[in-house]
Amino acid sequence: MATASADPAPDSATQTASTPTSTIRKLWGVVLAVSAGFGMSVQARINGQLGLELGDSALAAVISFGGGLLLLLCWLAVSRPMRAGTRAAVAALRSGRLRPWHFLGGIAGGTYVLGQSLTVSLIGVALFTVGVVAGQTVSGLFVDRFGLGPSGKEPTTVLRVAGAVMTVAAVAGAVAGDVAGQADPARIALLILPFVAGAGMAVQQAFNGHVGAASGSSLTAALVNFTTGTAMLVLASLVSLALHGAPAALPGNPVLYLGGLVGIVFIAVASFVVSWIGVLLLGLSTVAGQLLGSMLLDAFLPTEGNGLTTSTVVACGVALLAIGVASLGGRKRPGAGKHG
Repeated sequence: MATASADPAPDSATQTASTPTSTIRKLWGVVLAVSAGFGMSVQARINGQLGLELGDSALAAVISFGGGLLLLLCWLAVSRPMRAGTRAAVAALRSGRLRPWHFLGGIAGGTYVLGQSLTVSLIGVALFTVGVVAGQTVSGLFVDRFGLGPSGKEPTTVLRVAGAVMTVAAVAGAVAGDVAGQADPARIALLILPFVAGAGMAVQQAFNGHVGAASGSSLTAALVNFTTGTAMLVLASLVSLALHGAPAALPGNPVLYLGGLVGIVFIAVASFVVSWIGVLLLGLSTVAGQLLGSMLLDAFLPTEGNGLTTSTVVACGVALLAIGVASLGGRKRPGAGKHG
């Protein structure tokens, strides 16, 4: 009898001790995701300017993504843990722990970078970002609901839905401000590509999270992502070159070739923290970072005709608030994720 009554105590103590750890890990996950999102707004400006100066958005995307792939291959050659992670990923694929589609997240990444190169110079970082936000937030809610990420199914609670709705409302407000300010339907039509890229990013983060978990290496997940994305973009670039020819010269500014490095950091961070905070909260956190970064870029380094607007500032504030709301509703029910 004494043994039976003593058994629950360690479990209770373990659960109590693990709760602060889980909370701290979620907090750090959000901080890292916001920082990664901030970097993505910088990447958007870099790739948009590169596409503008080249006059070829597909080639600009290849340079950005291909540059990241080259850096990762160089690191693979000297990094024993990364090589071990790559072998583990291949073994997981052969054993069935990873499915072939888990290696296709790079297609969404390539679409995102292509969208940056094509649209940012025309609509600005902020409006590009809110287009991505709309697709990413809605898609992230469904990705978590069906358990596509490594953390399993996340409950579709009222607070999580409220966080997503708040973020979409922020997007709508920013778009309304742009329409009121410039009234150019062509600019709004260009939001289709960022929206599709954003929707794909939620799936990309889920798939990369699986690869990162199976390989034990976030850089291995990044390598898989960049390999697939670069292959897709090379095909798109070959079509563009056949139709329009090669650019006269490459830009001389070395900063324009750093987009791939920023992308590596984003993919590595996202694949690392997605199992901590789930796909939806990861998406909302990176959204907040992207909005904050786009706000600062459009305020201090605006492109022609794309300065900071009040609607963008409001959108950033609402998105930050949405992170807190969604995180309060993101806790799993006991036993969630164990079935299906």
